[in-house]
Amino acid sequence: MTNHIVLFEPLMPANTGNIARTCAGTNTHLHLIEPLGFSTDDKHLKRAGLDYWDKVEITYHKNLPEFMSSLKENDELFLISKFARCSYAEASYVDSKKDYYFIFGKETTGLPEPYMRANEEKCLRIPQNDDNIRALNLSNSAAIVIYEVLRQQGFPQLETTHLYENDKLK
Repeated sequence: MTNHIVLFEPLMPANTGNIARTCAGTNTHLHLIEPLGFSTDDKHLKRAGLDYWDKVEITYHKNLPEFMSSLKENDELFLISKFARCSYAEASYVDSKKDYYFIFGKETTGLPEPYMRANEEKCLRIPQNDDNIRALNLSNSAAIVIYEVLRQQGFPQLETTHLYENDKLK
């Protein structure tokens, strides 16, 4: 079982850098669907991801159809959108025979509407107050979702850090 965060045409280097950092810390595979709104050499992208780029497994896809064709039959794909009916916390992510993919849309427009309509049963949302904001920050949204996935999976291969040396598990 592998978890994957997929960014559809991300525009802001800081968001992508922060998500890459989260992926490095959670052993999550990052997929970037082009076109990107920045160069991967962008100084803001590097600053947000700091020195974690070499610790993140990143796959680039030329477009959405190419990404979709890379999925295997047993893979589970979820689309994250504020327009979905089902909450991300209601879904189950514990089948050890599946890889889980979570696709997040472009910061300004989200995922393409026809794609969303064709995959409505795979859409999940993060509850929010729409009266106060248009949308949650992309990097925060990715972290919220991946940590719920990992919580359900028992935080596999993640270490627990203890405040004092004597408290470390042997």
